[in-house]
Amino acid sequence: MADYQDEAEKCERFLQEFVSLDRNEEGDVMSSMKYVDMLQAVANRTRITFDISLDDVYAHDKDEAFVRKIENNTSRYTRMFCSVVDKIIPLPEVTFEDDDVRDVLLDHRMRQNAQRQAQDPGSSIRLNDAFPRELLRRYELHILPRASTKALPLRAIKATHIGHLVVVRGIIIRVTQVKPHLVVATYTCDECGLELFQEVTARQFTPVNVCPSKTCSASQAGKARGKLNMQNRGSKFTKFQEVRIQELTEHVPIGHIPRSMKVYLRGELTRQCTAGDVVTIAGLFLPTPFTGYQAVRAGLIADTYIEAMSVHQHKKSYADYVLTPELVGRVQREAQSRDIYGRLARSLAPEIFGHTDVKKSLLMQMVGGVTRTMPGDGMKIRGDINICLMGDPGVAKSQLLKHICTVAPRGIYTSGKGSSGVGLTAAVLKDPVTSEFVLEGGALVLADMGICCIDEFDKMEEADRTSIHEVMEQQTISIAKAGITTTLNARTSILAAANPAYGRYNPNKSPFENFNLPASLLSRFDLMFLIIDRPDMESDRMMAEHVAYVHQHGRHPTLDFDVFDPEFIRSYIAQARRVEPHVPEELTDYIVNAYVSMRGEENQNSADTGTYTTARTLLGLLRLAQASARMRLNGVVAQEDVDEAMRLMHMSKASIQNSRRTTAPVDPISDIYSTIRDFSAASGNVTIQYSDILPRVLAKGRTQQQLNECL
Repeated sequence: MADYQDEAEKCERFLQEFVSLDRNEEGDVMSSMKYVDMLQAVANRTRITFDISLDDVYAHDKDEAFVRKIENNTSRYTRMFCSVVDKIIPLPEVTFEDDDVRDVLLDHRMRQNAQRQAQDPGSSIRLNDAFPRELLRRYELHILPRASTKALPLRAIKATHIGHLVVVRGIIIRVTQVKPHLVVATYTCDECGLELFQEVTARQFTPVNVCPSKTCSASQAGKARGKLNMQNRGSKFTKFQEVRIQELTEHVPIGHIPRSMKVYLRGELTRQCTAGDVVTIAGLFLPTPFTGYQAVRAGLIADTYIEAMSVHQHKKSYADYVLTPELVGRVQREAQSRDIYGRLARSLAPEIFGHTDVKKSLLMQMVGGVTRTMPGDGMKIRGDINICLMGDPGVAKSQLLKHICTVAPRGIYTSGKGSSGVGLTAAVLKDPVTSEFVLEGGALVLADMGICCIDEFDKMEEADRTSIHEVMEQQTISIAKAGITTTLNARTSILAAANPAYGRYNPNKSPFENFNLPASLLSRFDLMFLIIDRPDMESDRMMAEHVAYVHQHGRHPTLDFDVFDPEFIRSYIAQARRVEPHVPEELTDYIVNAYVSMRGEENQNSADTGTYTTARTLLGLLRLAQASARMRLNGVVAQEDVDEAMRLMHMSKASIQNSRRTTAPVDPISDIYSTIRDFSAASGNVTIQYSDILPRVLAKGRTQQQLNECL
């Protein structure tokens, strides 16, 4: 059996003697009394959290048994460390100009006790001579696990972990509001003025109603004892929040539903995560009995929860990314290098062969445009880009969606057949803590400020698919359920993948008959690519060699540049999204003429092309141009950005318009030569300016490099 007096002495020696070795900016090793300095900061009221690392505990005396005891009985050692801190905490080095409410109340209580002690020195009843230590503490003590501790899936936590310090990893699916949680209740007697304290250690407690003082009953002979009234200003409350964590998709066995668990956050740990965050939580795994009506049904069965000690987010949003100076310097250097746009796009899923323009579009989608808010009426123009990938089976649509979810800081993957309208938007549930009706966000709400990837988009029910219309344009979800009328934010980009209506694309049918999607939904996609699996000996051989290499070596073939890792891509995009490019006045006419010419071409080709050019197309063109400028980390949209946006739009439309073509594709050089010849014949001039022919070549989906090769 452990000698807790000896253990407390070990804790005290550790806090007073531990020396931390750190390196300064020059690389020199500096030593410091880490926990002594932390104690002084707590005494000076400049620090609230007091985190004790088990790596430091082990490094101090190399006592593995002591660390094991802390890991296996964390609750007892947490109280022990709190007692030691209360004992050795120094006096403050600064004077506090303004006393807060707690200082005033404590000073009043101490004077009142001294006065009573002077009036009745022989009294043996002093229920309030010593204040509860919890009432005087101005810090929150947490014990952090060792860095070598592996995060467990929720399914791996068993009964043997009860009371232990565990580390779990999962996704947050529900977050309650932060509410005050009673820690110390203070009562005063309305007859004798006695002040009584009650420490609350559980979720529920029974208030004290009758004064226990003997002086109260003696002075009121024959009368009932005085009644105790709870004093809220004299009590101590702490912030409390309950979240529910669910195991990740890769941890769920086939055929099982994901498990979830409650996590209690207190104090400074509250508001550290939101629904949809992938987090690693360290805390105590403890049981708790059911209460109220649930206790009648549960009987002897108890629920379990995790009392959090630390919360670490894995994939932060782009706005929360903090880049180191070295990483910022690397991003700036790469932005000035050759073809950073193409290299970043080819670094997306390099194991997947081809789809260069699709990958460039997905990169544009992650970068996004600029969301504009009108100063007058507050109307918003979305900056997120929506993309739909329609194609035959086996063209790697789902793999692209999975990869984008991995790269994007906040990416939610869902399947259309397994998603309902409620699962995509929001559901009304009863909060188990407050018994109030609350909204639990669906996939689109969880993907707020991120990307929502919806696979099998064509297999969704029509009633469920209509819930996406508002999200794709207004980026909000309007709810009117169970007396709750509100609007939720869903500032997300939609990346949808779908199969044609007949499984494979039927060239004998019109594009709309193949799509089987309403025009109101298709017009909300900025880009829509039709990927058709056509037999072609050269491309088939290259793809087969690529796939065989991946299976043989377990990695993608060597490219002509070093492929960027997902972490650098996230960092580059985070830096690019901080830029808010604007369209200069001299480009306005160019963009207007480009849009008018697109409308004119569509009017001439009155056949069923499967695409529409509307005002949404113009907004999509501006969004893509802004995303291209962001890729260059430039605050001004240039003509080359507009040309690239038009090229992607042309390739998107060309993939649909050329869907009925069964002949071999036209060589780019021959196509450009035909364009030059037709322009020369139409203008009647043998000599043509380079600046006149370049926009026409780019509008047909060709590049400036191909034009130079043709010339």
